[in-house]
Amino acid sequence: MARPPATETDTAFRLVLSLRSVGLTDDQFFRLCSDNRDLRIEMTAQKELIIMSPTNPKTGWRNAKITMRLGIWAEQDGTGVVFDSSTIFTLPNGAKRSPDASWIPKSRWSLVDDEDEFHEICPDFVIELRSISDRLRDVEEKMEEYIANGSKLGWFLDPYKNRATIYRPGQRPERIENPGILSGDPVLPGFQFDFGEILTSIRSSGRQ
Repeated sequence: MARPPATETDTAFRLVLSLRSVGLTDDQFFRLCSDNRDLRIEMTAQKELIIMSPTNPKTGWRNAKITMRLGIWAEQDGTGVVFDSSTIFTLPNGAKRSPDASWIPKSRWSLVDDEDEFHEICPDFVIELRSISDRLRDVEEKMEEYIANGSKLGWFLDPYKNRATIYRPGQRPERIENPGILSGDPVLPGFQFDFGEILTSIRSSGRQ
């Protein structure tokens, strides 16, 4: 049964379709994603297909900024691999998720079978950036799912409410209002991200 999309603008949408009685193999899911590259598609552990509109330019710019900062740190650190928002991971609970940015130590990534279309692994570190079509509770549940499936650190960045929520195993989420510099220690030693970078407008970001 389909649930109506939650829209905050005419151009943003999110549609959820139940596939419990139909089923969808990994190969079929891969072909579905390949045939609809303009959409963002995930699947929950309950076999619900989530179809989302592409990111708008401002969200895409924010995503790029976050991935770039994480990538620069990872190159200098040298112990892990960074993935962008187009990467789909199969979590241990069967969900297929695409974090907006993620990181996995090379020691774990080297054990993954390169033949798998959707690598069955949960990143150690995940970032979700709230976009215009996201329901707040849906993203919070996704963050909790990452932690339950093996993530050691998760950041939910919400530029609309100027808020960051930090997720760690065995702890309650830490909500930070008007955040400044976020630290990845000890999971990502030395990684820091200035939340203010994703509040700056695209036009002014290049000015000195």
